[in-house]
Amino acid sequence: MPGIRRFHALFLSDIHLGTKGCQAERLLDFLRWHEADEIYLVGDIVDGWQLKSGWYWPQSHNDVVQKLLRQARKGTRIVYVPGNHDEFLRGYYGNHFGGVEVSETAIHEACDGKRYLVIHGDHFDLIVKHARWLAYLGDHAYENALRLNRMFNAARRMLGFPYWSLSQWLKLKVKNAVSYIGEYERTLVAEAERHSVDGVICGHIHHAAIRDDFGTRYINCGDWVESCTAVVEHFDGRFEVVTWTGEHFLNGDSECFDAEPSMADPKAA
Repeated sequence: MPGIRRFHALFLSDIHLGTKGCQAERLLDFLRWHEADEIYLVGDIVDGWQLKSGWYWPQSHNDVVQKLLRQARKGTRIVYVPGNHDEFLRGYYGNHFGGVEVSETAIHEACDGKRYLVIHGDHFDLIVKHARWLAYLGDHAYENALRLNRMFNAARRMLGFPYWSLSQWLKLKVKNAVSYIGEYERTLVAEAERHSVDGVICGHIHHAAIRDDFGTRYINCGDWVESCTAVVEHFDGRFEVVTWTGEHFLNGDSECFDAEPSMADPKAA
């Protein structure tokens, strides 16, 4: 069994607790083997949109919350930057809940002295900002795609094939989606430059990446609905995307991560 990996900082986004698509069991397994001095929850941790339409909160989702609260009690600094799905927390900026700080944005100082703007990123999504009805419609379509994907992957597992993500494939293959991701990344980098920092750490689009090709570093945490990714910062200031694949986890083996220390190459994301 592997030992616990410890980092200076850990960044998680788009967990979507309260939805059937949330892979809470895999996240719990990840948190058992990864600890940090600071944990940033980069938005859409709880899905208030889905909880409004129908309550869904299994024990595993509660276990994730309890695990994070235990980390806070042990002295880990936890900063919660709400997103659009957990916007109900945006009225509580500056408050602490069980040792968890709620903040509109945060500035993270890495071990190498570089500074990063931490923000969910939905404010820079024109659909969310100016056409909320379309965002809600897209959210329902996404849930339906995930439901179809779960059935498809259940069949794949029976045949011995690994997990395959329909929506991730579509994002990379559909020209408009690729264009949207690129524009989103450039917009977030511009926001980081406006804050005079060295980079930005965000979420929202469920597409993990570390890029340096904009002149200012862009880091996206990904999600815990499909890709099961997190961003970690080592004690030398080096950032890394960790993918908790879950294939070995399903067989009881927790040694199942794919570390991606350098994703500056656009072809790698």
